[in-house]
Amino acid sequence: MIRKIDCFLACASPCDLEHTVGQLRGSRTVQHINYLVADADNSDCAPDDCGVIVIDRMTSTQTILSIAEKAVSDYVMLSLKPQPVNIGQSALERVVRVAADANAALMYSDHYTIENGTRCAHPVIDYQLGSLRDDFDFGALLLIKTELLKKYAAQIGHRNYQYAGLYDLRLFLSREGTIFHLNEYTYTVEETDLRASGEKQFDYVNPANRDVQIEMEHAVTAHLGMIGALISHVDCRTPDFGEQDFPVEASVVIPVRNRATTIADAVKSALGQKTTFPYNVIVVDNHSDDGTSEILASLASQTSTLSLPQSGVQEPSLIIINPTRTDLGIGGCWNAGVNHPKCGKFAVQLDSDDVYSDENTLAKMVAAFYEQNCSMVVGTYMLTDINMQMIPPGVIDHKEWTPENGRNNALRINGLGAPRAFYTPMLREINVPNTSYGEDYALGLAFSRHYQIGRVYDVVYYCRRWEDNSDHALDINKTNANNLYKDRIRTWELQARVELNKNK
Repeated sequence: MIRKIDCFLACASPCDLEHTVGQLRGSRTVQHINYLVADADNSDCAPDDCGVIVIDRMTSTQTILSIAEKAVSDYVMLSLKPQPVNIGQSALERVVRVAADANAALMYSDHYTIENGTRCAHPVIDYQLGSLRDDFDFGALLLIKTELLKKYAAQIGHRNYQYAGLYDLRLFLSREGTIFHLNEYTYTVEETDLRASGEKQFDYVNPANRDVQIEMEHAVTAHLGMIGALISHVDCRTPDFGEQDFPVEASVVIPVRNRATTIADAVKSALGQKTTFPYNVIVVDNHSDDGTSEILASLASQTSTLSLPQSGVQEPSLIIINPTRTDLGIGGCWNAGVNHPKCGKFAVQLDSDDVYSDENTLAKMVAAFYEQNCSMVVGTYMLTDINMQMIPPGVIDHKEWTPENGRNNALRINGLGAPRAFYTPMLREINVPNTSYGEDYALGLAFSRHYQIGRVYDVVYYCRRWEDNSDHALDINKTNANNLYKDRIRTWELQARVELNKNK
């Protein structure tokens, strides 16, 4: 039995897709071809044997409903980009066969991209329970089981999403069946977004996309409720800040390896804070060999001591930890700093290539713990170049975090902001994952399961972007590995929240 496909192709003009349509006509599995255009005037060159659907945007609920109404075959193939797609040899027949064998609700595949005239492999990652990012990379082609598409369209009480319609459909399909990754290269498409990974990663928090983010939050919140993972903002624990004694009120923790260019700026920024309470700076030097260690030693020799409030004993303001272990990532360095006996009640983050925006950052972060009764605080940062001049998208305030729904929406976004600060006893209990990516996000989800996360909306941190940033320009395999790990973090957290709700 040959299963059939109805194809729906995003395009600026049907004339642009002549090659793609020619390939589709040559496939015995393609039954109907439809163009998706934003302007009816651009449909003049559409062939007589192809349909034309005028849409507002690819991501809207109305577009999804229009496709569902038109679809009659076993599967819908949705082409998301207006660029021509070069279909691989017998790829459509293969895709449909595997989709049927796997009983996939939605299927996507690896593919090739043309980047500056060169064909590049573009593998994608497996979908899982925690793949809730609205920017999950499916590629340009989706194969959707028509029966489920129509079931989605038949639901009563649809929200009329402008931006989250396709996202809402995807979440629905994940509840109804399997979202399947075919790890075969089935097509080639031109890649038009050639920005470095260090730029792309901030798209989800670009203030210009705020309306988009609000819709995405509505969709994921409804989804969490349907799978039993939604948690209430009124069901929060309150930390007891008097449960233990600490040598100082706060510690700025700076993990570092080979940041000779920037480490002095970071340390001086931390030491220059004005507070009404005693604090220290703990730098964990992870076997630097580029001169960083020597810079730290020089700074330590020039730094004054502080008098501990209880004993009056003079202690160094700058503490340098040199771990003996050689297997520590950023998270492992954090554990070394937080578990040091001189660590304060609150541990406040500062990356080795960033700086605090002014001398009041630490005071504001600590005050937020007491004012908001929270176990973790996240600040607001501004993206800058190495010289601390603002670069797009500028201020990242993570206003998608709200006291009412931030703990749920945190499962959709790919980060929580900076700087991050933690109530030390809880951080010592949870421990930081010994990784160099995603460790802060894992902590945020774990803390938010039971506690509110406080927010400081003043710009308190400069996040400096430069060519030596660890995420400045990652290749596709490293980007995939990072995204796969964060999806797994979300999966584990979702499972924990489902169990939490079951046991209430």
